[in-house]
Amino acid sequence: MKIFSIAKGFHFLSKRDFPELTEKELTRLRAVVLYRRTGDEKLVCRTFGMSRASLYRWVKRFDPRDPSSMKERSRRPRRVRKAGWAHALIIAVRDFRRMYPRWGKDKLIVLVQEAGFSTSESTVGRILTYLKKRGEIWEPLRKAISARRKVRRCYAVRKPRDYAITQPGDLVQIDTLDVRPAPGRILKQFTARDVVSKWDVIEAHERATARTATEFISTLRRRMPFPIKALQIDGGSEFFAEFEQHCKEIAIRLFVLPPRSPKLNGGVERANRTHTEEFYEVTNCAWTVSELNPQLIRWEYTYNCIRPHYALHHKTPLQFLRDRDIMVDIKPLYQSHMY
Repeated sequence: MKIFSIAKGFHFLSKRDFPELTEKELTRLRAVVLYRRTGDEKLVCRTFGMSRASLYRWVKRFDPRDPSSMKERSRRPRRVRKAGWAHALIIAVRDFRRMYPRWGKDKLIVLVQEAGFSTSESTVGRILTYLKKRGEIWEPLRKAISARRKVRRCYAVRKPRDYAITQPGDLVQIDTLDVRPAPGRILKQFTARDVVSKWDVIEAHERATARTATEFISTLRRRMPFPIKALQIDGGSEFFAEFEQHCKEIAIRLFVLPPRSPKLNGGVERANRTHTEEFYEVTNCAWTVSELNPQLIRWEYTYNCIRPHYALHHKTPLQFLRDRDIMVDIKPLYQSHMY
């Protein structure tokens, strides 16, 4: 029996260090050494997963006195076609681009052709690249046109990464929903959702202001069947001033979302969709606040106590709370709206 050891073929490689070679280039060197030792191209190709053509190319290039002969070389063609653009065409493209700094080749080609030059859009694009490399044209700096005033919050902060949400009431998300029953008629619905139990509280107001948001906190504490430890809001103007001060006074933590991050308030955003599809779109609603709010309370009772929730394994929020030994007496919450 004949036994061949690959390690034996690499004996001299193991005693030398080639820091300038990458792992891929060292693999080529090992393949060439193995081929020179054995002469068996099938074995080498099977061992290193390369084609015969590649192996022969690297064997031909290999210099035993210079391991760097295995390094990658530029694949740039030896002969490159030189640009034959007319100087007048380059000047025209440069001048048009400086005049319209945000325009690309697809727009500049129209102006160039109207100026009497017969060329293509791709040629204009290559000239733009050439001019950028020479520093004759550049991308303009963008200026903000909607300056925003930075408002310092007196109480609200970003939710800490280590804030644990395990029990009902640990985090309640609040958002507003625009209700537009008729042209020119807009009502504001405040929606709150507990992220653990999916218990919702909803209430309609004529406007979304800091005062109405503060009034909603009272409604929220009255109709949530457990203590509220923290609220999460977006950067809406209704959650400043009086609202923020009231949260501080009643010792409820207030977390504000970063700008343009509605996904972080995904629970209450999804609740707004559910209330729209399952209540507003299928119910003959009254469109005054005094008449709409009793209807919303009846729907809230249905949502919390009758409607199964997929996220709760087809249980209602009420059943979910009772399974956790949180005994909820719904009579004080919905005494006049149970059916």
